[in-house]
This record gives sequence, C-alpha cells and structure tokens, in this order.
Amino acid sequence: MTDIGGEDAAASISGGNSSDVEDPKLTSTTKVSFGEDVIDNEASESTRSRPSLRDVKGKLKSVRHDISLSERRFNVKTLPVDMQRVYQELTDKHGEEYGLVWLFSMRTAVELHRGWHMPLLTSKILQQIKDKFKIRMTWNLGVVKLIFRVEDGGFEIHRKVPFDYDSEFQDLYTKTAAALVGGHITVHEALIHQTEIKKGMHTATSGQLFQRNYPGRLLLYPWQAATCAIIFFGGSYSDAGVAAICGFVAGLLEWGIGTVGGDFKILNDIIVGLSTGIIASLFYQYESPIYCLKGIFLGTLYWFFYGTAFVIGILEIIAGELETGVTRFVGVAIKTFVLSLGAALGMSLVLSDLPYDVWYAQANNCGKDNVFTTEAWARILMYLLCSGAALAQYRFPIVNYWRALAVQLAGYEVQYQMQKILVDRQKDDYLDNAISNIVGAVAAVVVSEVIAYVVDNILYHYNARILQRQKSDSKMSDFFYQVTAFFVRLNHFFRMGKKADYDVLQLDKKLRQQRAELYDSYHSRESINLDANEERLLF
Repeated sequence: MTDIGGEDAAASISGGNSSDVEDPKLTSTTKVSFGEDVIDNEASESTRSRPSLRDVKGKLKSVRHDISLSERRFNVKTLPVDMQRVYQELTDKHGEEYGLVWLFSMRTAVELHRGWHMPLLTSKILQQIKDKFKIRMTWNLGVVKLIFRVEDGGFEIHRKVPFDYDSEFQDLYTKTAAALVGGHITVHEALIHQTEIKKGMHTATSGQLFQRNYPGRLLLYPWQAATCAIIFFGGSYSDAGVAAICGFVAGLLEWGIGTVGGDFKILNDIIVGLSTGIIASLFYQYESPIYCLKGIFLGTLYWFFYGTAFVIGILEIIAGELETGVTRFVGVAIKTFVLSLGAALGMSLVLSDLPYDVWYAQANNCGKDNVFTTEAWARILMYLLCSGAALAQYRFPIVNYWRALAVQLAGYEVQYQMQKILVDRQKDDYLDNAISNIVGAVAAVVVSEVIAYVVDNILYHYNARILQRQKSDSKMSDFFYQVTAFFVRLNHFFRMGKKADYDVLQLDKKLRQQRAELYDSYHSRESINLDANEERLLF
C-alpha cells in the first residue's frame, strides 16, 4: 500500500482512517513485529499455545500486527556530498536519528518546492518536524533559491530549485512527512519512501505515460489552448483550431529548449510567444481576418502565464513574507511581459498593417458565434474540458479527476450565476468580480469537504477489509469494498491508477490464507511471510 498518511500508515488508497496504528518496535532479531505480544525469544514463540482465528474474532486488530517485516535502512551514500558531510557532523554530535531527520526535512522542502508547493505550507510542515524532533534548524524558502541552516547557523546549505506543477508529488511527500511526525514510520522508512517516490514507484501509471513526461505531455498543450480560447477568451471553433496548432508548436519548442538546457532556457518565453504570434498572424493575414487573436494568444499562452503565482505572491505579502511575495509577483509580471512581447514581435513580422491597428480591429471578432458561451450545457462541458487540461498540466491523478472537477464546477457555476446577478449593480466598481469570486470559492470549499467526508468513509471500510479488521464485517463494509475494488481493477486495466493499489488487492488472498494458518493450532506456521515487494506494498 503506497499511500501513507492520516491515522493509517498502511492504508491501501489515500484517504482511509484507522484507530489501531502502533509504532513499530525493533526486536532483538532482524525483524520488526507489529504484534501486541512481542516475544524476544524465538524458541518460546514457536511453542506458544495459539487460539484459533474463530476464538479471537472480535479481539484482533488488523493483519499488520501479525506480520514480521525485515528492517530497512536508508543508504546515506546516495545523497550529495555536502549533505553527507553535514549529516556526519550532526550524527557525531547528536546521534543518527537527529542527522537523518535533518536530511529528511531538507529533502522534503526541496521536493515540495520543485512540485510548486506554497512556501507557507512547506514552512508549516518543516516547523512540525522541527518541533517533533527538537532539531535546531532554520530555513529561507525563496521563489527559486532555498537556504537551510542547522545547529544555530553552524551549517548552511543552498539550493537553486526550478519548479514545475506536480500535484501527485506534493501529496505523497506531504503524507510521508505527516506519517513521520505522527510516529507511524521510522525516519529510515520515510527516507526510503522518498527515494521510491522519485523513481515513480508510488505514482499513477497515467502520470508516467503522458502527464509527467514527454512526448505524451505534448497532447496537453493543444488541449488546454483550444478549450481556454473558447471558454475564457471569447474564441470560436476556428480560433480554437488555430490555438491548438499554436499550443502544439509551443509544446514542441519548450520540450526542445528543455532538452538543450543551459542558458538557452532563458529564451523559452520569448521564443514561445514569438511562435504563437507568427502562426496566429499567418492565419489572420492569409486565410481570413475573422480570427480573434486575443483568444488565440491568451488560450495558447495560458499554459505559461503562472496565474497562481500572482495569487500566491499577494498571499505571501499579506502574510508578512514581503521579500518572497514581492519577488514572486514581480517575476511573474516580467514573465508575462516577455511572453506578450514575443507575440507582438511575431505579429510585426507577418502582418502588413501595424500590429496596433490589427489588435483593435480583431477585437470585433471575439465573442461571436460561440455556442459554448451561450448554451448552458455547452458552456459547462467546455469548462470541464478546460479544467481537465489544467489538472493534467498540474499532473493531478486521473483517478481523482471526478472529485477535482466537481469542486471546480461548483465554484465556477456559483461564481458565474452570482456575477450575472450583480453585473448591472456593480459593474462600474468591479465588485461583481470580487463578490462572485468569494462566493464561488466558498461553494468550492463546501463541496470539497462533503466529497472528502464521503470518500474517507468509503475508503475506511475498504481499508478495514483489506487489513482484516474484524469490525469491518458488515453488509455496508462489504458493499463499499466491492465497489472500491471494482474501480481499482478498472483503473488498473486502463492504466490510470497506481499499480501498487492493484497489487495490494491481489495480496489480500495471500494474507487471509496465511493469517488463518497462523491461528490454526494444527498448522506449523509461526508468522506471516512476505517478500520485499510485498513488504513495500503493505508499508
């Protein structure tokens, strides 16, 4: 079971809860026992009188308490040299755990930052780790540059971390940190789990196929460009087609520039903007001057406009993080300017008239013959398609799309309807935008809480069945188990979910058989035995 978090460190799918998690205790052998009665002497354990499974029914906790797991230790030699050096100094002064926890903290911050996590939330996680393990460390999480200090500034490590959207990595690293702080896993297990996440061992197959890596990720650029051009920027079907072409070319350019790397990456925004301006202007100049260039430009460049950066920058300024907030806000403003400048240059290279005159002329083509902004069903459909593209850009697991889309749709529709009500009263002071956005955000939060409550309860029963908690024997638990198991198999068939979730389902039969043998007085089994991969699944 690859997801770890909440109260159940062995939940087979994230979101389950448990009330029977206990801290692993090392025995005198090389095994870890989750049993309630830990006996150091293996000889005496083999001669104990075992009750049958039927006799103890209702008194047992989950199957995890009957399993012996081999001890796993993190290899520090896999880390950069500067981290190894600081780790060794900390270990010599304060012991191994102190040094490992500091390593875990730094790796957590770096990877969350790389996945476009809010620095305010990352700092909160680091503070929880610091308080739990009494680590004397401080940090400075900038927009790109991260600084970590330990031992009252005695050691300081700098990292320059470029960021990209990765919702799944954010979720996994956050849950790993929560499990460590909650005492459900050891620091060795936490560090090993982080390494496995980086290798893609705990992520959805769909993310590995096309959401996370090229060339599959190329499909997302035209998808988002076309849908955004229509739903947000007044484009028509024709505009969406041109935007899709521009988006595909922009994706190819970003992939190529990223492959070349080095200083050439500095030119990414200007080149993408230039290509978009040239392609859209070619259609406008030589095919027909009916296109909404605004819709094409903004739909294509929407991928590169870090709109969330504006919001996060303002939030950081309000929270008192002035240096980071102002830096982020100015940085994204300059990025937007460079993209726009590239598009303007592209127009000037192709158009026979002045770009200024064409820009005002093309505004008359926007918002016309657009069924997706006039028919309610079509508008909602196009919004969901556009939202799906944004989720894919953010590498959100496909199996959870339905939850995210429900939240987004609730916020969007409430905002849309509220703005229609207020537009005539507040259009001059723009309060219609402010009020509708606030009410829409509230609606989205309420819907997300309701969905989370329902899903958590369903997964609780599914996890209880997988972990063989006797209290899970009920018709409701069986129903929830069967439904969830069906979707796990379905997701595995279409290669959308985590392979580990399916493997856990396959492991269920083996665990039940071995546990029955363990509590059979006439059977020689002394423990439930798993291979290395099966241990990883249970962890």
